[in-house]
Amino acid sequence: MGEVVGAAILAHVPTIMLPEAVRKDLNDGKEISLVPGLKKLRKDVFETLDYDTVIVLDSHWATTVEFVITSAAERSGLFTSEELPRGMTQIPYSIKGDPELAQAIASKDEKNGTWITPIADPHLPIFYATINLWHYLGRGLDEKRWISMSVCQTATPEDFIRAGRAIGEAIRETDRKVLIVGSGALSHTFHKLRDLRKHEASDPIHIYSPEAYAYDLQVLEWMKNGDHAAILDDFENFRKYKPEAGFFHYLAMAGALGEEALTAKGELYSEYENSVGTGQVHVWFPKPEGGFPQPKDLVLSRD
Repeated sequence: MGEVVGAAILAHVPTIMLPEAVRKDLNDGKEISLVPGLKKLRKDVFETLDYDTVIVLDSHWATTVEFVITSAAERSGLFTSEELPRGMTQIPYSIKGDPELAQAIASKDEKNGTWITPIADPHLPIFYATINLWHYLGRGLDEKRWISMSVCQTATPEDFIRAGRAIGEAIRETDRKVLIVGSGALSHTFHKLRDLRKHEASDPIHIYSPEAYAYDLQVLEWMKNGDHAAILDDFENFRKYKPEAGFFHYLAMAGALGEEALTAKGELYSEYENSVGTGQVHVWFPKPEGGFPQPKDLVLSRD
């Protein structure tokens, strides 16, 4: 029987891929906390914990009529970002996949009232919400498998949770030990182009609005306290501040880990930081004593 051995909400912002000198130049001469945070997380968790596969809930990979999960045995090549090629160009990657787990997750879609399709096409694009985190946390750990799931852009928050339930159910029925990584931000509104360069420093005073800043801190406090029920219960209020990708990366994680029953307390691996208006942070959720609660095991209609 498989299990989730840890989970995280992690920032993947392009800034982390810039040279240190450039990062400091953009941040009033100081290093952003996101980079040393990832290095510490690798040392504390990704190099020491017993796990087989990392599932990345990729908030940059938008699909339309279904969730898609990578099922190739390997993904490799050079990555240049279409969004920011100046900062992310020809990044080499060689990522071992987990076709068996991907297929198992997809097989649980109908029961959970959703659509998940495994795709093994070697030409399937890859996105920096996966690449940037693998670069810091997976590169060189060649025995570890990494797979990615898309965010369906026509899905509702309920659909995100249903996809997470399918993930949790499939993990339980395999022999895999899994890390779930929600790759994305909290509030996610950019400053406009002509103002943007005034707001590149990491100080959260540059978050797009005081209201978004305040609500991010509230969500973060709930995460630290393990009060995931509060996040889910109050999610309609958070939607006003446009969490990245509709907060797919968190909601699917919560769906896989028991939803309101989830009480894992978040450990901060960075400060809460700004990135041109958006709220960024690394939060690690270690496995509670006794394990994560099981997701709701429901038979749901797709109607």
